[in-house]
Amino acid sequence: MNVGLEVSASTDLAEYARQVASRARQAARQLAVATGGQKNDWLTRSSELFRQRTSSLLAANERDCSAAKKAGLSAALIDRLRLTESRLEHIALGLEQVAGLPEPVGEIFESNVRPNGLLVTRVRVPLGVVFFIYESRPNVTVDAASLCVKSGNAVILRGGKEAMASNRALADLLTEALDAAGLPRDAVQLVETTDREAIGHFLKLRDQIDVAIPRGGRSLIERVTAEATMPVLKHFDGVCHVYVDASADLKMAEEILIDSKCQRPGVCNAAESLLVHGDVAARFLPQVAKGLRVKGVELRGCERTRSFITDARPATEEDYRTEYLDLILSVKVVDSLADAIEHIETYGSHHTDTIVTNDLSAAREFTARVDSAAVLVNASTRFNDGGEFGLGAEIGISTDRFHARGPCGLKELTSYKYVVHGNGQVRS
Repeated sequence: MNVGLEVSASTDLAEYARQVASRARQAARQLAVATGGQKNDWLTRSSELFRQRTSSLLAANERDCSAAKKAGLSAALIDRLRLTESRLEHIALGLEQVAGLPEPVGEIFESNVRPNGLLVTRVRVPLGVVFFIYESRPNVTVDAASLCVKSGNAVILRGGKEAMASNRALADLLTEALDAAGLPRDAVQLVETTDREAIGHFLKLRDQIDVAIPRGGRSLIERVTAEATMPVLKHFDGVCHVYVDASADLKMAEEILIDSKCQRPGVCNAAESLLVHGDVAARFLPQVAKGLRVKGVELRGCERTRSFITDARPATEEDYRTEYLDLILSVKVVDSLADAIEHIETYGSHHTDTIVTNDLSAAREFTARVDSAAVLVNASTRFNDGGEFGLGAEIGISTDRFHARGPCGLKELTSYKYVVHGNGQVRS
């Protein structure tokens, strides 16, 4: 193993965290002045290694998946964990896409010349050191590393214990490619302990770590938010809605809903709740229920929903607030667009919501009044994704308003500084 520092049972976790963070800080200083060519070389080399070592990566992942089955994880959670040849190829392509993105560091994105001749510019710079805490999905290891290094940041990766073998295998290859590209190997470090106490020690190191990014369940994010001494970039839940308006193309609506709910039910941008305008409920709900049953989706609906779908379970207040991450969908019939928007505001999580409509004014009202990180019209919620939005990849989807919102890619992992050029001006 070539990443991070070895951890034994007798290791002092506080000291271990300090050492990892100190090494990351040193690596960040070197990365801040690395060339775009070096970083792109690393991304390309990493992509090649993933294709060359597919069998060993899949073997490591199978160890994690087998352990997850024995531990009783749900099928949806195991799907989040699993790597396949096609998913590894998607990861490799993602690395190449990030390499093809414009270099963010050093970009002058604003400038003006003052009356006294000073040239005032704002220049994009790295954040520094990112502490990234995440669960289950090993592809996130690569997404986070690629975006952090490309944007000039060192990253400390703390994945879930259920994906440790996979994450180690992936991080080893990333480190191997860092060496080959002439970049500091400590730019990507994997936390080599599953002890949850270690997270708390990292979160105290505000002098070494510039931002913490948690990606996982609510309990993890609440803990990080409560304990972090540095800024946190986060979203709590993905309670995402599909609203079928009175003017909707019902065939389109069915296809959008089934994709939103079923394409990958265990991810944060999967739909968890369906809202249907009362004018189309009698036509739409019985038909869409058939398609959802084929996919194995359990429906939980309001009283009006259950009059059209007799085998739906009664929905509770808690059902409408729940991120299931599974093949369960809450359903409610509403009387108007305004009622749908009010429901989303009451029960949603400001993550992703979509309207299916042929009414331009309804679409405009929905996009203006629904306060979510991504609001879509006539498209699946599953498109709220960094790759789908042209960011190459994402380190997470933020529902915060500062300093970034929505899928966080390269630019969201940078800050800026003012660089001012003069020719002898003094202020007097």
